[in-house]
Amino acid sequence: MFLNALRRQPTTILGLSLVFLSLASCGVIDERPSPDSIAAANQIAVDISAHRAAADLGTELSSPALATFARVFDRVRRDYVRPVVDSQLLDAARKGLRDKYPKPRGVEDSELVMAAIDGMLQSLDKYSSYLDPPELQAMRDRLRGQFGGLGIRIRKHERGLLIVSPIEDTPADKAGLKPGDVITHADGKALAKIPLPKAVRMLRGDVGAAILLTIAREKTDAFTVTVTRDIIKVAGVRSRIEQDVGYIRVSAFTRRVSHRVETAVDDIRAQAGHKLRGFVLDFRNNPGGPFDEAVYISDAFLESGRIVSTKGRDSQEHHDAEPGDLANGLPIVVLINGGSASASEIVAGALHDHRRAVLVGKRSFGKGTVQRLIPLGGHDALRLTTAIYLTPSGKSVEGGIEPDTIVESDPDREGDEQLNRAIEMVREMFSARS
Repeated sequence: MFLNALRRQPTTILGLSLVFLSLASCGVIDERPSPDSIAAANQIAVDISAHRAAADLGTELSSPALATFARVFDRVRRDYVRPVVDSQLLDAARKGLRDKYPKPRGVEDSELVMAAIDGMLQSLDKYSSYLDPPELQAMRDRLRGQFGGLGIRIRKHERGLLIVSPIEDTPADKAGLKPGDVITHADGKALAKIPLPKAVRMLRGDVGAAILLTIAREKTDAFTVTVTRDIIKVAGVRSRIEQDVGYIRVSAFTRRVSHRVETAVDDIRAQAGHKLRGFVLDFRNNPGGPFDEAVYISDAFLESGRIVSTKGRDSQEHHDAEPGDLANGLPIVVLINGGSASASEIVAGALHDHRRAVLVGKRSFGKGTVQRLIPLGGHDALRLTTAIYLTPSGKSVEGGIEPDTIVESDPDREGDEQLNRAIEMVREMFSARS
């Protein structure tokens, strides 16, 4: 068997080299992967051939699949937030392959290569992943604010899928799912060892189709809940006046969410007039979104100073506020909790560090990294962590942002204690300034 595998290796390697020449000449990819990256793909081809040979399989590997591996490997080597070691990436790829397919009989070659890619990316961090064409389109739909599914933001967890936050008024929210819940099974299938992109696909389905989720919740026995899929429309921004305080709920960062926040402030001002005492910005269970929208919203309430810094492997960028405060100096309280992540934390951190806002609620999620969406030449892409971000005081939000005033939210009690406390504090701050 091993000799047969060796005999197949030159064909596989030659085929891979030829496909890159062809792709490059046709303009399918912007630039040819480095020789080291092509060599890494060749090595994976050898490993997969040997793995198949051990199962007494003799099918040839797909050059396009290996080309994808080389592209991903190349971008990780060049763009990941920290320097990486080639041998460690390859070891992680091999482990991913063997963990997922210990016996690869009947498995398509592309699936074997994807398992290697998933293993490599999962060894980096919780957020880097490969997006095939359907996954890439789904991400674009989410950024536009409308997509099909359950209505949850998730990340990989050792026991399955960790719910960062349910989206307001979605099937997941109505089913009672909470930030911090872990989905361990979907329709009875364990999710612990399934790569994040594939697990996400399992949660999707036809609108109106139900899925049975097994939930692990802290201080609670595991339980099951049935959730019916639906078209998810993210409102993004809702606003109202609480007597003399403007309330703006930002449930998700989608494209142009900063424009909708500005419109909400103008509407509140027009309605409240001189009675307006200040604003509550509600980022609870907001999982984040586009980085630039977080910068725009922060800038809207700051007259000057640093908003956020991003630090990559070889570079650092700073984003500063321009003159003009949308709230005209009125007090601001920002609501956060364990479901407030990423872009939400950028805004909360910026306003807090400049003493422009007081934070109320519970500690935020703690996602202090920036992911870049890198097209790979076709209709697929690499979602790669390329930088960390720092608040104006130079702090990372990894581990979460602690609010100035901690207010627990008791689901068994009527009313929104966190919001009520935030409104009260706005009035206190206004009175103290007058």
